[in-house]
Amino acid sequence: MKQHRRVFIKVVMGGLTLAGLPLAARAQGAGKMKIGIVGSGRVGSALGGVWVKKGHAVMFSSRTIEHDEALAAKLGPNARAGTPREAAAFGEVLLVSVPYGALPDVGKDLAGLLKGKVVIDTCNPFPGRDGEIAEWARKKGAGIASAELLPGARLVRAFNAVGAGRMGSVHEEPGRVGMPIAGDDAKAVEVASRLIRDIGFEPVLVGGLAMGKHLMPGTPLAGEHSPAEIRKIAATLK
Repeated sequence: MKQHRRVFIKVVMGGLTLAGLPLAARAQGAGKMKIGIVGSGRVGSALGGVWVKKGHAVMFSSRTIEHDEALAAKLGPNARAGTPREAAAFGEVLLVSVPYGALPDVGKDLAGLLKGKVVIDTCNPFPGRDGEIAEWARKKGAGIASAELLPGARLVRAFNAVGAGRMGSVHEEPGRVGMPIAGDDAKAVEVASRLIRDIGFEPVLVGGLAMGKHLMPGTPLAGEHSPAEIRKIAATLK
């Protein structure tokens, strides 16, 4: 618990400055960002669709370029389609939303492109779907495991335990629903938090990536909670 608190304090104390990030990222309060989405399934499509509505430029990517092209055409001029490598190169911030079993390949395929970038990790390890890699990730903790599989990324774990349908509609009641997040990099947490608020959630930092193991379906933090409820629940976890 003491270790989690030290990481939490470090992240909070550093969260007020964006120095060291690309200029466009530091200007997020006044401008918009370029977001690359790797995995445009239900979660990636829902989040990307809201960001497009908020004026961000979003590139969708998946294994099926035709799906991404149709999605981009539907969303309008701020949306576009590309390969995962093109999306990773395009985005100042990346959202990775793939089955956990595909995460090792994502890390390998995008090697070099992830280095130094803020990456929002929505991926959850399910043994029944993802096999041994999920067992390993659950034992290690999903936040730490994802960081190992996406080397060089400035990882923030978020959007892991709320239904995709709500991700596309909660912006209609902004700030009412909390979003627990975990990350070790204060500046990355700040950038991700701004984008999370654009989706309509109020981000609540529960600690460093070691606490990312609690950001999964079936845990006390799963489902919809107010920001105050998330803080109360998080205080009981270790």
